[in-house]
Amino acid sequence: MAGAGGYGDANQKVDYVFKVVLIGDSAVGKSQILARFARNEFSLDSKATIGVEFQTRTLVIQHKSVKAQIWDTAGQERYRAVTSAYYRGAVGAMLVYDITKRQSFDHIPRWLEELRNHADKNIVIILIGNKSDLENQRQVPTEDAKEFAEKEGLFFLETSALEATNVETAFMTVLTEIFNIVNKKNLSAADSQGNGNSASLSGKKIIVPGPAQEIPKGNMCCQ
Repeated sequence: MAGAGGYGDANQKVDYVFKVVLIGDSAVGKSQILARFARNEFSLDSKATIGVEFQTRTLVIQHKSVKAQIWDTAGQERYRAVTSAYYRGAVGAMLVYDITKRQSFDHIPRWLEELRNHADKNIVIILIGNKSDLENQRQVPTEDAKEFAEKEGLFFLETSALEATNVETAFMTVLTEIFNIVNKKNLSAADSQGNGNSASLSGKKIIVPGPAQEIPKGNMCCQ
């Protein structure tokens, strides 16, 4: 069972470090999602991000200490200059669009293609429709995003960094999935004694929750 860790994590023994990247158009709320997860805050006068930055937060997943290292594109996406170094070593990705900006959703396939060109093929990806608090300005029906996520094999959630809705769940979904894959890899590596049988993500059943729906906890953990 995954438990949310605290924010003070200076002298904790860390079992795993997982790098997760945030990608998507400018102004969809990537930095706000990160601030909400890493420091539990939201700033209405958020500035455009300059220079790559990442935040860390340590959580406990199945009694192991997991440090999430969440990278923010730092506004480079405005210049289409997100570099391959940004993706290097990432085991998870959050593909973010703004539910009130159709164009930000229409660009998602391009971001996904870039991600798949640069990142590990087993990377865990969640599609995030942010700003769900602005329902009256919605331009992207939940159904469109859900359909796209199913077709591409992605997790999907709608979030509100402003109201803190589903932000924690989105990160925990990605981190728990990575954790389970890493553990399966360790198990299968032990079983196969290095004959290349490591577990991959192929043929996985993807849980696609509805708008404000929590992902059923039972599906998030190994039994």
